[in-house]
Amino acid sequence: MTKYEMTIGIECHVQLATVTKLFSPADNDARSKDPNSVVHPIDYGLPGMLPILNRQAVTLAVRAGKALNAKIANTSRFDRKHYFYPDLPNGYQITQMYYPTILAGLVEAPMEDGATVKVRIHHAHIESDAGKLSHYGDYSLVDLNRAGTPLIEIVSEPDMHSPQEAKAYAAELHKLMTYAGVTFGDLYHGNMRFDVNISVAPEGSTELGKRAEIKNLNSFRSVERAAEYEFKRQVALLEKGERVVQETRGWDDATGKTTSQRSKEDAQDYRYMPDPDIPPVILADEEIAAIQAEVPELPPYYREKWANLGLDKSVIDSILAHQSYAVLLATIQDQAGDDKMKRVAHWFASGVSTDEETAEVASNFVPEGFIELADMVDKNELSSTAAKEVFNELLNSDKTPREIAEARNLLQVSDEGAIAAIVDEVLADPASAKAVEDIKAGNDKAIGFLVGQIMKKSQGKANPALAQKLIRERL
Repeated sequence: MTKYEMTIGIECHVQLATVTKLFSPADNDARSKDPNSVVHPIDYGLPGMLPILNRQAVTLAVRAGKALNAKIANTSRFDRKHYFYPDLPNGYQITQMYYPTILAGLVEAPMEDGATVKVRIHHAHIESDAGKLSHYGDYSLVDLNRAGTPLIEIVSEPDMHSPQEAKAYAAELHKLMTYAGVTFGDLYHGNMRFDVNISVAPEGSTELGKRAEIKNLNSFRSVERAAEYEFKRQVALLEKGERVVQETRGWDDATGKTTSQRSKEDAQDYRYMPDPDIPPVILADEEIAAIQAEVPELPPYYREKWANLGLDKSVIDSILAHQSYAVLLATIQDQAGDDKMKRVAHWFASGVSTDEETAEVASNFVPEGFIELADMVDKNELSSTAAKEVFNELLNSDKTPREIAEARNLLQVSDEGAIAAIVDEVLADPASAKAVEDIKAGNDKAIGFLVGQIMKKSQGKANPALAQKLIRERL
């Protein structure tokens, strides 16, 4: 049986986090707004309406270029891509076919198994989005709120060869764009959408097979599942001696299947032409450098910073899931050192969710409280269990860790004299006689019973390590 290899390239549409649209002053945030309520005459394509390029969209594209390790073009231009569709009032989309703003780049995406997939970026261009169609049986409704939304379309080279690599690339791209402040990154509302191009060819073949493009995927899991299904579908066709048609396909999350939508057009079908209403975008090297200097640290920086700390990949991933956590942990590391940062990192990884609400609160966290808490554990003032309790309250409190610990009666006693008195009392208790004999006979596990009795008498406040040390000294 012939073995087949899949090849994947991804085009990702990223909605830019501007206040207004790409060519009009209409509000760019249509979430929870009524249909056709944030639309300007320019977006409607009314006669005589001229587009005015949004400067901030260009700035965000330049920021994206840094996150993609890409060169920025000193001169870029806009083109008209002609096609008729009810949600495209102009009859053409404004894009950058021939002279894009973002040139070749590279994304290195970490995989679940610890490997890295390197994906070259062919280019990324600025364009305006179309509106949205909603289909109801025998009629459709048009909502133009999204028409004119500024996008960059990031076009990868076909460098991925498994569904897992495609998922890893999509997830890393999302992190890069959100950390760089390019997009809000809300996948549910379509801030980033992935078009996955998949082709199949016999292993070792020098030519790629015919590709199918799976449109508008809005989750990393969907990217992976669609690639898995499409690979099996294309292999089954080839095994039967049938041909794979170059086409656009839709993905149904519920059924886990792709379905044909339309045959895939070639570039000439769109009749591209330079847009005569928009002057070229000219950026000096100094201007590009100044914009990119304002880009915050990106995920690769944090991974490198934490590479040699012995932190599990899952811990690092959970911290990187939201930028505010990463910034906080890096600050703790700089202020208090690696060990305290590692302790706090584990608390975050096991005790904090990564939902938007928690992440919003996290942006107000200050490192001092977490450093103080780690300090208290290092000094044996809190047990690891008590520290987690204090940590959980610290996330939603203005109190200091010490105030929380005192209010909850969690402070551990490490006064040797005070614990020694309890140790002597426990050892003298007839109930401890068997455990004492067992320990003397070499059964070291019996010491746990004595430590438990000491913890009970001290109401959980005794430092167990110190209690164990004192027992051993006496026996």
